Amino acid sequence: MLESALFALVALLVILDPPGTAVIFATMTARNLPAERRAMAIRGCTIAFIVLMVFALAGGWLLRALGIGLPAMKVAGGLLLFLLATNMVMGRTSLRASDDEQRAAAATDDDISVFPLAIPLLAGPGGMTTMVLLAEQAKGSLLQLGLACLALAVALGATLACLLAAPLITRLLGQTGGHVIGRVLGVLLAALAAQIALDGIAQSLRA
Repeated sequence: MLESALFALVALLVILDPPGTAVIFATMTARNLPAERRAMAIRGCTIAFIVLMVFALAGGWLLRALGIGLPAMKVAGGLLLFLLATNMVMGRTSLRASDDEQRAAAATDDDISVFPLAIPLLAGPGGMTTMVLLAEQAKGSLLQLGLACLALAVALGATLACLLAAPLITRLLGQTGGHVIGRVLGVLLAALAAQIALDGIAQSLRA
């Protein structure tokens, strides 16, 4: 039980990439006042938590309604996460806010808490898929599902802390440091994705 909770926390932290997201957030909110940045960070993390919780609680029902089994979800989710990991390692952004979207957000004083911060930077395809997988792996265990939700809260709490400290993190890491961390986390995410897909294949063969 503790091992699955730790796996959930590590997977979510790798996907959310709090330091890298903080660097992006600092760039997008360069023209905003500190109070505005704080409000957007809190609002963005709250919205992302609600979205991901909906996928955790209702994602399994949707899969069953579509006749999709857990092994198929594991394989598909593993492939999707592997694609996200490839983007992180190669420095691409097809599954997160694109460079053009980030520049557009940085050039305006509009509220970015919903887009692109909450979706897709925080609650993107990778996070949504992961929460559905974690909920399905709980197999009806309220304790295990609760631990997965707790892992989500902790991961988003760490992300919020990094967003609030975004200017400091940007000064310490710089753009290059943020990219390096993102690529290292991408390698870890690739390994996690491969393990999820392999588990799905093995479970399908046993069925």
